[in-house]
Amino acid sequence: MKIKKGDQVIIIAGNYKGKKGQVLKALPKEGKVVVEKVALIKKHIKPRAQGQKGQVIEKESPINVSNVALICPKCSSKTRVAYNDKKKRVCKKCNKEI
Repeated sequence: MKIKKGDQVIIIAGNYKGKKGQVLKALPKEGKVVVEKVALIKKHIKPRAQGQKGQVIEKESPINVSNVALICPKCSSKTRVAYNDKKKRVCKKCNKEI
């Protein structure tokens, strides 16, 4: 998978198309990524101790990696990723290391 934790991405397909965010977690076995403030779901939590209240929290759910594109930090446009001979990620548009 060519997208890693900490990368800036843009959503290119689905309900969240056009939103930008940072990758919080990469899940390469499932082919998914978790992007901050995108694909929020509500999770209901039961009270665990006596006198504690239950609550509803919002958290990000994973989206398919094919629905996101990397934003190059140098040229700040969405791009595909290539690899150079040193196995470093390279922007296909500006040929700079990411």
